[in-house]
Amino acid sequence: MFGCLVAGRLVQTDAVQVSPDKFVFNLPDYENVNHVVVFMLGTVPFPAGMGGAVYFSFPDPASGGPVWQLLGFITNDKPSAIFKISGLKAGEGGAHPFGAASSGSPSAAQVGVSVEALEQLVQQIPVSSAAVSTVDSFLQFTQKMLDSFYNFASSFAVSQAHMTPNPGETFIPSSCILRWYENFQRRMAQNPNFWKN
Repeated sequence: MFGCLVAGRLVQTDAVQVSPDKFVFNLPDYENVNHVVVFMLGTVPFPAGMGGAVYFSFPDPASGGPVWQLLGFITNDKPSAIFKISGLKAGEGGAHPFGAASSGSPSAAQVGVSVEALEQLVQQIPVSSAAVSTVDSFLQFTQKMLDSFYNFASSFAVSQAHMTPNPGETFIPSSCILRWYENFQRRMAQNPNFWKN
């Protein structure tokens, strides 16, 4: 019914059913994981009016027991979600429906899906550090990408005195790229959504 994906690892579709409406994926070496994607396989939909609350559990360094945190939810209308888990803090768990379901391994975490009523899902508040898809993060990525591009292109710059003629090569003045980049930054500062137009 569910799948779990972590970058650089095989897709997991072998959720352990710990109760009729609770499913758990084991996630070894969670310290090296930044994001996790939970999705429906498309084979079995949620019953009408139901969805899945997605939780993340990792061993509490103090007690050794599992600490569960609500990440968000998936539904038939929104069958997948990506969550940032690298910013979650140990010891900041909350109420969860999984009871004592735990891997018992100090280096393993778990991703849990609890089938619940949609009315209940929309009222739950996930941990704020789990959200990843915001416009701000996209804009930050774009800014960093353009900085990197400008720095990379500038590393090849040579003065006209040091240029060797090459009829097969086209040269673009670095001042042209710099003007475009400064214009882009100005437009982003004035209207962060200008790129949608």
